Amino acid sequence: MPVPESPITIAVGGTRISGVYARPDNPFATLVVAHGAGSGMEHPFLSGFTRALNEESVATLRFNFPYREAGRKFPDRPPAAIAAWRAAMEEAASRSNGEPLWAAGKSFGGRMASMAVAEGMPAAGLVYLGYPLHPPGKPEKLRDEHLYGLTLPMLFLQGTRDPFATPELLEGVVATIGPSATLEWRQGGGHTFEVAGLKRSAEEVGASLAGAVAAFMTGHRS
Repeated sequence: MPVPESPITIAVGGTRISGVYARPDNPFATLVVAHGAGSGMEHPFLSGFTRALNEESVATLRFNFPYREAGRKFPDRPPAAIAAWRAAMEEAASRSNGEPLWAAGKSFGGRMASMAVAEGMPAAGLVYLGYPLHPPGKPEKLRDEHLYGLTLPMLFLQGTRDPFATPELLEGVVATIGPSATLEWRQGGGHTFEVAGLKRSAEEVGASLAGAVAAFMTGHRS
């Protein structure tokens, strides 16, 4: 039976954002998940990912950033996104039984999670579902400086054809971070892990990443 999902609202300053929470029996961890810049928490990629994680005994909370909640297209600036991240993690903590709380995000959502942790947000680990290391075609504009001070476990899941991360550049960043960071490539995958010639729904693509994420989290139980 699928794990039931519950719609929730989360207070962020003077506004509120939407979320979806799901908790299997006896989860070994909770993973809070943020969406990318161009879609919200309802995207099938994210719902497929979190539902598959629930089957791996991971509780999940996915949420909308304030700009998405307000119907705006341009992503929030880092201070607003980081405030949303903090509020979502606090909400997840209030619903937990003390299990580790991890943070994950698709592209923009993952980068904002890492910036929140760099500014002191507690997390057991970070999972990046396609880290946006640089804008497409602009490898000189790296978004990496804040990563080097992080020592918690980090999993980078990345497609080899992702225009937001030149492979050799990302490999260099992960090597510089050190042993706390792990990079796993998805051969032929684009920024949303789509593979040319392989017909899969967005939900199936998201679900296909859950096993690797659950295994990484299991391997880093404190």
